[in-house]
Amino acid sequence: MRNRDSNESPGIGRTAHAGPPDLNLLRTFLAVYRSGSFTAAARLLGLSQPTVTTQIRALERQLDRELFERLPRGVAPSPFADELASRVVDPLDALSAVTGGDGTDATGEPVHLAGPAELLCHRVLPALAPLVEKGVRLRVTTGLTDPLLEELRTGRHDLVIATARPRGRSLTSVPLADEEFVLVAAPSWADRVGGPERIADEGPGALHTVPLVSYAEDLPIARRYWRHVFGRRLTCKAAVTVPDLRGVLSAVAAGAGFSVLPRYLCRDPLASGELVLLHDPEDPPFNTGYLVQRPGTADNPHVALVRDRLLESGRDW
Repeated sequence: MRNRDSNESPGIGRTAHAGPPDLNLLRTFLAVYRSGSFTAAARLLGLSQPTVTTQIRALERQLDRELFERLPRGVAPSPFADELASRVVDPLDALSAVTGGDGTDATGEPVHLAGPAELLCHRVLPALAPLVEKGVRLRVTTGLTDPLLEELRTGRHDLVIATARPRGRSLTSVPLADEEFVLVAAPSWADRVGGPERIADEGPGALHTVPLVSYAEDLPIARRYWRHVFGRRLTCKAAVTVPDLRGVLSAVAAGAGFSVLPRYLCRDPLASGELVLLHDPEDPPFNTGYLVQRPGTADNPHVALVRDRLLESGRDW
């Protein structure tokens, strides 16, 4: 499919073949963009999958742009699709609230929620389970804060749980919960290094023979703990990296080494003795999570239900 010259500014109505796209095509586009697949969009819109495919192809012909890359499972939006979504999401959501969309009740729209996988699985989804029985539909996406906030700005999500407050004034955010970080290992390693008492007396040097298990190669959580608690730079390298804190927890509990993890993730293993708290500082490091809401979602009462439920539940996390 031919693309325009790269230095030409894209626009909804700037096509070589037609005027502004039909609103129904834009609604279908937004459903595909938000759901990530033609099949899921078809279910949301009450259409057949071939109809959704035909409408997206028609819109691509009108705009003379490819909107989605077809993947083995679902689709991925093109950069032009990201920009198009950012332009049409608020007007279409407002229109849907007035007209009921394609004959559907606007209150039945799914709530698109995104955030860190570990927090979503251990805290968020259990807290929201009662709302599902009341008719709230959820579409959950996991990922890192910066990409998720960019997707929120383009309309792909309604709410994002962010590990840092978003910059700028375009997004509304409120503190959700504080997570405390703890230094942990399996009992076998705790015994070998002399337990928490030795670390309290001698500092982190007692751990120099213990392998470190980390979320990422640059040791973001462990480095912060070392600076905050011990007042020094962490110099060791990771023996194991797992880009999921649940995997880090599993490796540490199995005896792979030590790590720094959120306390909420370690609460049960610490209570059962599967993990040992290696250090108990008076001033442990905390990180504040924020609940960020996309502008233009006020007309969907289910977004408000999810937001309020999370803010209430977050007090006990």
